[in-house]
Amino acid sequence: MPAYRIVLRDHAVEVIDGVDAYQQEGQLTTFFRTGAGRQAIDSWSTRVASFRTSTVLAIRRVELDVDGLADGTKTVLDGTRTPVERWTAAG
Repeated sequence: MPAYRIVLRDHAVEVIDGVDAYQQEGQLTTFFRTGAGRQAIDSWSTRVASFRTSTVLAIRRVELDVDGLADGTKTVLDGTRTPVERWTAAG
């Protein structure tokens, strides 16, 4: 399942899954679900989460493993296991 892992200035880690893309909108970086078969962010896209761009240190697209949900951690493809705040796009 594709997702984005965001590291914020205070070193908090956020994971947003169920989204396809992100873009800067003024002072915010916004994550979108674009819909089946759509490649572009357009008027049919759904905003899922936004973060103040000045607080974002890194954004990485990752594949999430489904284990670890109960203990509030995720294992990502690069092998790291991190406590995260998880955002999920409603389907």
